[in-house]
Amino acid sequence: MVADVRFDALHTVRSTIANGLAPAYWLGNAPSQFSGWVAGLFTTRDDLLEENETLNARMLILERRALKYAALASENNELRRLLNSSEVLDDRVIVADVVSVSPDPFSHEVVINKGSRDGVRVGQAILDATGLMGQVLSTSNFTSRVLLISDSSHAVPVEVIRNGLRAILLGSGNISVLELVHVPDTADIREGDLLVSSGLGGRFPKGYPVAEVTGIHKDPGEPFVQIEAAPKAQLNRSDMVLVVFSENQELAHPSRAQDDVPEATGDEVSPGPEEGGTN
Repeated sequence: MVADVRFDALHTVRSTIANGLAPAYWLGNAPSQFSGWVAGLFTTRDDLLEENETLNARMLILERRALKYAALASENNELRRLLNSSEVLDDRVIVADVVSVSPDPFSHEVVINKGSRDGVRVGQAILDATGLMGQVLSTSNFTSRVLLISDSSHAVPVEVIRNGLRAILLGSGNISVLELVHVPDTADIREGDLLVSSGLGGRFPKGYPVAEVTGIHKDPGEPFVQIEAAPKAQLNRSDMVLVVFSENQELAHPSRAQDDVPEATGDEVSPGPEEGGTN
């Protein structure tokens, strides 16, 4: 033993014995290692249920965030379209939100969140990013009722932008169909023609896109043709609208309107005359 301690004489022997016993050590630890490995392969039912609940909760949170971000992105895109459209108008505008829709199927009206305190007056034109929506029917301090151009009581003097042909566009009570009336069968009008407000009648300013001709029907012997048009505005989908102010209309609170739409009130250029609206 002294020789082994001092001179490491038995090192070779000990190494040989350890190598020989290694399989025995491995076999002795194998059962516990195998049971640990098998346990790692299987998860208890309670653990799976807990993990599933955690994942479902996280998924719901992420879905809610995704919906919120999608709504914000949609609102941002709509606001951008409104701001871009306001740049081509010859009038001052403010942005308003549609806050409710009339439940009466025979009355095409919406309510916006701008009222008399914002300078809104009866008869003002209302547009969305793509075209004329209607006109203000009545106001309160904080809200206004808007009559859509699809209402059966609404009429807009229009002209065909291709050739200047004038006519009257009536609401049909169908949100997606307007009727062009009193057009002679000899008139030069075609499907796809764009109809814009003509400026006649003293209600809507001139040149706003209103509708596109979608169908023309001629009855033999009848002096007028039956013409249908689709509104350019998204009457049943727009959540934001533009309230148009002509130059001679002053806002009740100009600073408030400017806060609503920074640099989006457009150039204060004199508009065309307002056009005839409701019957």
